[in-house]
Amino acid sequence: MNRLAATFGVLLLCGVTLAQEPVMDIDKNRHPNLAQAQAFVVQANHYVSQAQLQNGYDMKGHAEKARNLLVQVNNELKAAAEAANVANAAKQKSK
Repeated sequence: MNRLAATFGVLLLCGVTLAQEPVMDIDKNRHPNLAQAQAFVVQANHYVSQAQLQNGYDMKGHAEKARNLLVQVNNELKAAAEAANVANAAKQKSK
């Protein structure tokens, strides 16, 4: 029974990971470079997804791993923009 629960948990986690997609959520007016980098991440994710489709998803998991890394990159870009927002707000407050 424990083995079944563990298997179900792993499958659920994989499903959540597979469902994530990079999104464009950085304000291009405040952070044009980060927003452009994020746009490239979204575009790269699209091309990798198309490659998966064209190859019948038979890429030994490497394309999916790349897509998961793109989600991580996207999250880090967003975190960088948010950190810059906080730093800039602190600078404005001290003036």
